[in-house]
Amino acid sequence: MPARYYGPRYWPSWLALGFLRIVERLPYRLVLAVGRGVGRVARRLPLPYAGIARRNLQLCLPAQSTVERERLLARHFESLGIGLFESAMTWWSDDARINALSSLNGLRHLEDALARGRGAIVLTAHFTTLQMGARILNNRLPINVLYRPLKNELLAYVSGRSFGQQARKAILRDDVRGMISALKRNEIVWYAADQSYRKKGAMMVPFFGLPAATNVFTSRLARMTDAAVLYFWCERLEGERGWRATIEPPFEGWPGDDPVQDTLRYHACIEAQVRRMPEQYWWIHRRFKGLEADYPDYYGPGAPITRQQSG
Repeated sequence: MPARYYGPRYWPSWLALGFLRIVERLPYRLVLAVGRGVGRVARRLPLPYAGIARRNLQLCLPAQSTVERERLLARHFESLGIGLFESAMTWWSDDARINALSSLNGLRHLEDALARGRGAIVLTAHFTTLQMGARILNNRLPINVLYRPLKNELLAYVSGRSFGQQARKAILRDDVRGMISALKRNEIVWYAADQSYRKKGAMMVPFFGLPAATNVFTSRLARMTDAAVLYFWCERLEGERGWRATIEPPFEGWPGDDPVQDTLRYHACIEAQVRRMPEQYWWIHRRFKGLEADYPDYYGPGAPITRQQSG
């Protein structure tokens, strides 16, 4: 570990890591309780996240009343808090503990895809169980995990070290060559491509019916490698029952002629999962951004509250 990480600048991060380490060692029911409490506090802090989540809920779930969305917002922040401590579990808990609290359905779909000898792209999405889903899957079959380093260098070091120790390999999200090499070795590449993306190759793809800047690279990657593409999701079960992860059958006819249509099929999977467990989706991300200057600013002052107002 670089010596600078022990300097005063990182002392608050060390305190946070120490708290995470203490809670991670507790029985899972207490991890849940602490996570909910932290989430409730976070919702009340003067930070922009509650406003972002509230706006996303307005855009994606317009049929719900304001009261229903506020209740969902409260449950969402509890889920965020739990997800924080579940991430700590993915870093430090042993395989036996994770396996005892989880189940994985559809593993045969992934095994059959690998039997083709051309690798497998496992698409997932940004739910509060994201890191736990990766750990559950990796405990059964080694995966290559795409990741974006955290801004805090110490936390990035800790999380990256965890990925490096537990996954087959941690691949930076822009390392196309690394992805292709892994697939040509008939390995699994796991990543989530559901957040706002406005770099080269981005396209406008509807998400909950509202066009948004999206990364459609998966179609190109599948075309270059002939890898199978499968959707993977993980849900936190009620009570203290842990998590259930599911691997869906490979998309048929992927890639097609139009990467937007391919990505719409992926979005449909996410939307179905969101409707089953809306509190567990990552609503605090500014998902709705455009590629042109005339796209509405849904998150700024005076932003349109509803999609209807944006035309």
